[in-house]
Formats: sequence, structure tokens, C-alpha cells
Amino acid sequence: MTTEPAKDDVRSGVINAISAYLMWGLAPIYFKLLLAVTPDEIMVHRVVWSSLLLSIIVILTGKWRAFIAIIKQPQILTKLLLTATILGTNWFLFIWAVNNDHLLDASLGYFINPLLSVALGVIFLQERLRKWQLFAVLLAISGVLIQLISFGSLPIISLALASTFGVYGLLRKKLHVDSFIGLLVESMLMLPIALVYWSIFVSSETSNMLINTITMNTTLIFAGVVTTAPLLCFTAAAKRLTLSTVGFFQYIGPSIMFILATAYYQEPLVMAKLITFGFIWIALIIYSLDSFNAHKQKQQALRKNVSV
Repeated sequence: MTTEPAKDDVRSGVINAISAYLMWGLAPIYFKLLLAVTPDEIMVHRVVWSSLLLSIIVILTGKWRAFIAIIKQPQILTKLLLTATILGTNWFLFIWAVNNDHLLDASLGYFINPLLSVALGVIFLQERLRKWQLFAVLLAISGVLIQLISFGSLPIISLALASTFGVYGLLRKKLHVDSFIGLLVESMLMLPIALVYWSIFVSSETSNMLINTITMNTTLIFAGVVTTAPLLCFTAAAKRLTLSTVGFFQYIGPSIMFILATAYYQEPLVMAKLITFGFIWIALIIYSLDSFNAHKQKQQALRKNVSV
């Protein structure tokens, strides 16, 4: 039988997963407010203010000593350097996609990601796939291949976003590091590069915060909240749930992005993208129904065992 602490962990994981994907889905609205700022400059602010916010959280929660202990371990620090590099790449790709009218590509990437997470869980974590889950993954791959064969193009931005975030989730799950502390270390590893880049290479009208308007500076500083809040929820969920379960919730974010892209920002939905979207959506429906049925059967089996 499932113990009460285990149930609490699952419940907490589900809440964190839903919260993370809701915030990610709405994040493009924030980045669209910064169209006057270049993606590289926004990236700098994401790193700087995320580092500051995470430092405050770690201090207030009394985890500073654990942070010091982590940075004294070269092996873990090397692994976090790798995850920081992957995470930074994902951050920049997302900013660029949103502010260059590729929100649909970003949406497709995060629709692909749940199924990619399932595949990564099978390959690297020995998580098992049921036959309908396997069919869903193959269907998603087929959608991408059809676009490549029929239209001669690959959804590069979508695949890059999906792969970077999928691999990041996999690596962080295998690292036994506290969510807050891990994100702080990753941000701190990116911080020196961000500060040097800001001081030497960024020379836009908004790069000097001393002469910016209060509204602009507030919006830029808020990048720390937009970046940190969903990531904290995601890493907390990834520690408590299987990768396949975390992937189950990820359709929330890209669904919001898709609606924003087509209904609000009026991005064109060309046939190549529509076909790929169709395959991914069908795959997600199959995967979701299979997961629901499996969960229902598991609950019935538990109730049967209790009655016995």
C-alpha cells in the first residue's frame, strides 16, 4: 500500500507540475513586453535577477550551508555546469522564439517534450512503456518525419527547445541536489559570463538601468521571478514524480502558448506545422488516455488489496 508520506509527495509533485506549466504557458506575455530589448540582453537579466532571487530564497530557508557544501564538491559542480549550459541554451532559445514571432514553434517544441521525456525515461532510467505509450511516441516521431519528407523542413526551433529541456529534466532528476540549491548553483555559474557580457557587449538604450524608466527597470528585474518560479516548481515536481508523469502535465504550457500565438498574436499556422501539430496532439491524447486507464486500474488493484 502507498504510505501517507508517499501520497503527500505525489500530491505535492502534481501541484508543482501544474503550477510550473501554467506559468510557462503565460510567460510569452511577459517577454512580449520586452520587444524593445534584444534577446541577449533579456538573457542577461534572466541570469542576474534569478541569481539574486535564488540567493535570497536559499538564505531565508536556511539552506546556505548546503549551498556551500555543494560548491565544494567538484564532481557535482561539474554536472551542474553541464545542466547550467543546457538550461541557459533553452532560456535563450525561448526568448528568441517568442520575440521573433516563433511562438508557434515554441509551442510545438513543448508539445513534443512530454513524449521526449517519456522516451528519455525509458532509455536512461529504465522506466517501462506500455504499448499505447510506445505508439504515442512513435506517432509523434512520425509527425516530425512527415514534415521533413513532405515539406523539406524540420522544426529546428521546436526540436531544440524540446531536446534541451528534456535532457535538462533528465540530468536534474539524476542529481541528488536540492531544487533551490541546484538552481542557485546553475545561475551562479552563468552569472560571471552574464555580467561580463552586460558590461562589454550590451550597448543598447536600455542597457544602463540608471537612466531607464522605473517601469522598464521593474519589467527587467521581474525576469528573475518569471524565470525562477516555474523552474522551482518543475524541479520540485521532477524529484517527486516519474519523468513520464511529469511529462503528462506538460501539455498545459504549450496549449496556452498555441492559443496565444494563433488567437492573440496572429502567427500564421502553415500546413507543415498544422500536420505536425495534429500528429503530436493525437499522440498526447493516446498517451493521456492510456495513463488515465493505467492509474484507474492501479487504484482498483489497491482497493482490492485493502479489502482482502
